[in-house]
Amino acid sequence: MGLTVGAAVPAVGFASGARAASRTSAASSAASTDSSLVFDPSSYTELTTSITDTTGTAHEVVHHFYKVASYVVNPVDATYQSLNVSVPVKIDGSIVDASGAPILFANQVGGYMPSSVANATGIGAGGGMGPGGPGGPAERRSAHADSAASRQQLALAAGYVVVEPGARGRSLVDSSGTYYGTAPAAIVDLKAAVRYVKFNKGRIPGNVDRIVSAGVSAGGALSSLLGASGDSPVYDSYLRELGAADASDAIFATGAWCPITDLEHADMAYEWNWGANLLSSGSAVDQTISKALSSAYGDYLASLRLTAKGFGTLTARNLDEYLVRTHLEPSATQYLAALSAADRATYLAANSFITWSGGRAAFSWADFLTHVGARKKNTPAFDAFDLSAPENNEFGTGTTANRHFTLYSLRHEEGASARLDSDIPAKLHLMNPMYHLVDRVNEHRSKHWWIRLGTKDSDTALTVAGNLAARLKNLGDDVDTSYYWDAGHGADNDPGDFVKWIATVSGYRS
Repeated sequence: MGLTVGAAVPAVGFASGARAASRTSAASSAASTDSSLVFDPSSYTELTTSITDTTGTAHEVVHHFYKVASYVVNPVDATYQSLNVSVPVKIDGSIVDASGAPILFANQVGGYMPSSVANATGIGAGGGMGPGGPGGPAERRSAHADSAASRQQLALAAGYVVVEPGARGRSLVDSSGTYYGTAPAAIVDLKAAVRYVKFNKGRIPGNVDRIVSAGVSAGGALSSLLGASGDSPVYDSYLRELGAADASDAIFATGAWCPITDLEHADMAYEWNWGANLLSSGSAVDQTISKALSSAYGDYLASLRLTAKGFGTLTARNLDEYLVRTHLEPSATQYLAALSAADRATYLAANSFITWSGGRAAFSWADFLTHVGARKKNTPAFDAFDLSAPENNEFGTGTTANRHFTLYSLRHEEGASARLDSDIPAKLHLMNPMYHLVDRVNEHRSKHWWIRLGTKDSDTALTVAGNLAARLKNLGDDVDTSYYWDAGHGADNDPGDFVKWIATVSGYRS
């Protein structure tokens, strides 16, 4: 991507990234109509960017790039609680009016780590970068930042407004040793950023009633959570403390790639899915633990009351067939159909478990698992016995860096009488989209969903995205789900189609 800077209008500067040491009660309840939350449409840098679309055609895009110091009145750390806005004004020499365009709300969170746009000088240049705060580690760029940036650039070239929010993450720690980015900080921050955008309707270009979220991995989890939990009152106290804008945080549509979510049931799902597979070292995981978790998954699945056409109620007994028929065989079929006859014959010869007949692929669940090969994670995959998993850190609190968040792992380590810390159940609800789709069906959720996952993604269970899609369909939502054949974690094989999908569901005509 080429980038040149045109005549610049001074951009808004960033406030200090240091965590506030203290606040008065008046500051904590500052009015959400504070003037600091008013977007200044005249304060931008004009940039000219060359963006190549998915057909290989290059487009010259002139856009206004805005930097917003913070999207809340009382930022805990403005280095992360800030956002950037990119608005196209000319594409290939033609003037663009983006005032009614959909808004792509693209987070670049990876691993539930901090994500900052504070040092970004253009679209897609943020991500998991920036200082870790006083006493905290420097964060590397998100592993998924490049694909996310591509998605954002394609949206800009299509004439959409792009908002890139930063958010606090699990590793942030202040000079006193207190962790200030653990659950539910990231989702609260993203909600506050949405509220900021909606509060500034008419000042920020774009249609604030057509906000489309996007994220990958943990960012995909947060995107799906943002879509599922729109305007849920369970976040209100957190948003008030930050001085978030007095506006809705419901979004119109949601894009989620390989979402690492439903964490309290993720160990069970992972073992149900990948329990039979060996680790990359060639060794098997502890089968007693794997089978116990896999068995427990059946009860959880039953509690979801998911149904699917041709399968009835989804259970641990038919879920494998459901995944194969609904997601995996169509994925393989699409992949093979796109190959030349010679390449298809070569692939089928090397993968004889696939039956190719009448232009369709067929295979068994067991053969599919063998095809995928090594699983990435040991057991338990998410609530590690030794508290070493990233998710253990995500549920840290105060000066405690890592905590158990499932009774299974906690009691394995501390005995049958152990109890989870009292705040854990509520925080699990705050971080799980299924809570807002099953336990409390949220009528203010997104009604349009784009869900994607690689078939060789053993960073998570294939059931997580499958269950999310099934539940949304049961609720009557518009759901576009596709599994990418032979793709791994973070894959995005159809970014151009996602950009077109945004126009379709939003009814936008440029």
